[in-house]
Amino acid sequence: MDTQALKDSWHLVSRSGDQVPLYFYSILFLMNPDVRDMFPVSMARQRDKLVGALGRVVSNVDRVEEVVPFLQQLGRDHRKFGVTATHYPAVGQALLATLEHFLGDRWTPTLAHDWTQAYNLVAQVMVDAANESSKVSPPWWEAEIISHETRTLGIAVIRARLNYQYPFRPGQSASISYAMRPRVWRFYSFANAPRQDNTIDLHVRMVDGGVLSSALVMGARRGEVLRVGAAVGERLTLPADVQGDLLMIAGGTGLAPLKALVEQIAYEGPTRRVDLVIGARNSRELYDYEAMAKMAAEHPWLNVVPVVSHDPFYRGNRGYAVDVALQGWRGQHVYVCGSEEMAQATVGRLLDAGVPTEQIHFDEFTSDKGRES
Repeated sequence: MDTQALKDSWHLVSRSGDQVPLYFYSILFLMNPDVRDMFPVSMARQRDKLVGALGRVVSNVDRVEEVVPFLQQLGRDHRKFGVTATHYPAVGQALLATLEHFLGDRWTPTLAHDWTQAYNLVAQVMVDAANESSKVSPPWWEAEIISHETRTLGIAVIRARLNYQYPFRPGQSASISYAMRPRVWRFYSFANAPRQDNTIDLHVRMVDGGVLSSALVMGARRGEVLRVGAAVGERLTLPADVQGDLLMIAGGTGLAPLKALVEQIAYEGPTRRVDLVIGARNSRELYDYEAMAKMAAEHPWLNVVPVVSHDPFYRGNRGYAVDVALQGWRGQHVYVCGSEEMAQATVGRLLDAGVPTEQIHFDEFTSDKGRES
């Protein structure tokens, strides 16, 4: 298998931009009309998610051992869409047809053989992971909304009770679906550590063009049911080898997984000093500060600092959360969560200030992940 040829050919195809996913989905739905119902009614946000991920992963099949955990998670996660082993050949066929279309004369029998071989390897990893997962867990869990509180304009805190035991770790997230927006799944972080009553808290911000976030903030009601995919992500969890005090920097609803970590420390220990800096554009967006201040009052090791960046009338700390946080950095591990823009800017600022890369924990909330908050 000529892995360099795979990379080069994918680079050429990707130059065609949006035309690639448009052609891919046209071929996929034309040849396999039954799979159309697995995708959202509106494909605007779907666009190049599937074909882009496939192209990048398959063309880098020479490093497959590095992406095996990602592929396994992808395979497990796609169970919620109703994907079975029988669907993978259809996707592979559409991918090869797309490559042939955009490569033209550069598409040779040898290249076709290599792409087929690489795709089959990737697909097999995903299928095997899905099959193993089906033995121990459902494609999704159901969670009944037991409270829905609008904290400020465009931000809601939702508590829901899962129908049965749901394994997750503080700092993880899961894809969420809601009947008002069928077949639309977006990732949200849990804002709590696991509880005996099997409830979870979600902090949801309504974003421009976010069809699910808008429905959850404005339309969701007590008694309605959410679908919840399996918990994913390790980058914001608290592993045993992270010892000592912590510095946490939250932007907006990025507070959710950091609050879950604070709960974990409160419940399980070991006791350590935690400085949590909560950033917001204005004071109204400090939607959960009252709850965090209460936790700080109950736990002397927790210090909560609200910071507002765009409110000239705010009497507390003003500026960017990372700048305020750095004033208290004493060599601790740093956890960062917020929008993609906030996370990138904050991590860059931390690195510039001399915080070692291995001590910075953050999640990359990219558009490929389909996150709305």
